[in-house]
Amino acid sequence: MATEPAPQTIWGELYLGDCRSWLKSREPNSVHAVVTDPPYGMLEYSESHLRKLRAGKGGVWRIPPSIGGSKRQPLPRFTVLTAKDTAALFKFFVQWGDQLMPALVPGAHVFVASSPLLSHIVSRAMVRAKFEKRGEIVRLVRTLRGGDRPKGAEEEFAEVSAMPRSCWEPWLIFRKPLEGTLAENLRKWGTGGLRRPAPKVPFTDVIFSKRTPRGEKKLAPHPSLKPQHFLRTLIIAALPLGRGTVLDPFAGSGSTLAACQALGYDAIGIESDKAYVQMAVSAIPKLAALKTEMDYFVSSNGAGAPHSQDQDRPDSSPASQYRICESTPSLYGVNLRVAR
Repeated sequence: MATEPAPQTIWGELYLGDCRSWLKSREPNSVHAVVTDPPYGMLEYSESHLRKLRAGKGGVWRIPPSIGGSKRQPLPRFTVLTAKDTAALFKFFVQWGDQLMPALVPGAHVFVASSPLLSHIVSRAMVRAKFEKRGEIVRLVRTLRGGDRPKGAEEEFAEVSAMPRSCWEPWLIFRKPLEGTLAENLRKWGTGGLRRPAPKVPFTDVIFSKRTPRGEKKLAPHPSLKPQHFLRTLIIAALPLGRGTVLDPFAGSGSTLAACQALGYDAIGIESDKAYVQMAVSAIPKLAALKTEMDYFVSSNGAGAPHSQDQDRPDSSPASQYRICESTPSLYGVNLRVAR
């Protein structure tokens, strides 16, 4: 009689803290991919602006009106950033890239959500930090950004839009330089390329994506929540041989970690806002349990198949400035270690 396969152990950690401090303590060559949606220059996620967001009153955040009784999600106003803000943004990403580089294995890909208004700044900063620019993912999604008439003169200029209505979102792709050829790097580190969605179909740089479903927003009411289908698509591509640890250094409500859990991949998240960490602890197992269009790919291509990493996993204990304050097994097997 055939025996049941041993259950896979999925490993994950969620830290409360500044990812830049965490990266300084991370063992070199121990992260295989990064999928993240950063706060741009930290301005919109600073304590003062988060208070305004949670109070429902502006600041950097634009609180759209309700339409037909449906409450719309807040959006950051990137157009209010000054020259000083964008210079700080460039400096932030150079520093972040410098600190991220040692933690990554050669050939590791970094997927970074951006905005058409700011992507050039992030690209210049990451190249300055010696990452290779490997293109951009066009996430085709109609958002609420842009398309508005001139503020305070909507009727006077009824046929004018201040800027284009956004119908896409750029996700920048970077790579740590290879060690040898791509084939050699894949053999040694399991990274360097992007997994194909099917043997005869290459991974492409356009992904059709709906807005984040309401059901997901109820589970994780974070203003920048990305849909599980889209995140799972990126994560599958980011680990070309189906093994490795994925890092989200700006974890928010844990959607990237949830996507990794759903696929059976190890993940680490760092988030500096305590309220979002608490949200993530609750949301991750619930988001991971959701079914998406990626389930067909997982079942037919083995994207969530167990891998042989358990014995080789590096020590991921935080540096001395962190203290493990909670270790809670989730309902779905991921150990979320909350540190501060």
